[in-house]
Amino acid sequence: MSWDKHIKGFSAYLRLEKSLSQNSCSAYINDVKKLSEYLINEKSKSNPCTIKREDLSDFVQFTGKLGLHPNTQARFISSIKAFYKYLLLEDYIEVNPSALLERPKTGRKIPEHLSIHEIDMIISAIDLSITEGQRNKAIIETLYGCGLRVSELINLKLSDVYFNEEYVKITGKGNKQRIVPLGYGASKHLKLYVSTTRNQVPVVKGHEDFVFLNNKGKKLSRVMIFIIVKSLCEKAGIKKNVSPHTFRHSFATHLIEGGADLREVQDMLGHESITTTEIYTHIDREYLRENLISYHPRAKLK
Repeated sequence: MSWDKHIKGFSAYLRLEKSLSQNSCSAYINDVKKLSEYLINEKSKSNPCTIKREDLSDFVQFTGKLGLHPNTQARFISSIKAFYKYLLLEDYIEVNPSALLERPKTGRKIPEHLSIHEIDMIISAIDLSITEGQRNKAIIETLYGCGLRVSELINLKLSDVYFNEEYVKITGKGNKQRIVPLGYGASKHLKLYVSTTRNQVPVVKGHEDFVFLNNKGKKLSRVMIFIIVKSLCEKAGIKKNVSPHTFRHSFATHLIEGGADLREVQDMLGHESITTTEIYTHIDREYLRENLISYHPRAKLK
């Protein structure tokens, strides 16, 4: 496939899955187009899937010689990384050539999380009278109740759900497996979905073990999960930029606020480093202040 076709798919990915504004999408696309122009003109590389890390490094050096502001250079690198992450997610490439590209450290933006009330609003917005209602409720309850990545959700197998023992076995990044407790809400609605709605779907061969199916009997796609989440948020009147990942962040945040140990949250999220987990445990300052006043022996002294 040519640059143009991949850039078109990348544009759709930015709008739907990353929920970027039109201006942000345009900036990313323009950056990738500049990359394509450079590689086509300077290296005769007409297929982005054949690009090597050295090609990308040469482009970064080229932009540096133009005297661009460091923030602009950082954005170029962010755009390149996002583009090749998209190609990797869609299985167009097996190795990400942008993985080792270095960019200026400009701080890490903590993703938004939902309040417990907002999650209740989203769940209440699910129409259980329609065929997909029970499935969609099970999806939201599982995303939030287990803190799963969207890829882990769509690949969840019936054989990895242990209702009696109340846990699920998750296969995460790098095919690493972990055990996540199955809470009451997720367990209840998964059981209902599996025993009712899912049993009515004629399953396509090869998809028998996947938990979440579309109405054609195949496992749900990543894109479909994004569509379900965005549709429910719109119905619930949630104005935040919500994606499936937001439920994962909310899962961790609410656990920490409830007193869970950071190491335990790390294990449930499947993070190798505790530093990564700390990004998902953003707690507002007022909550910390309330805890300080409530529990520190000298906080109330005047």
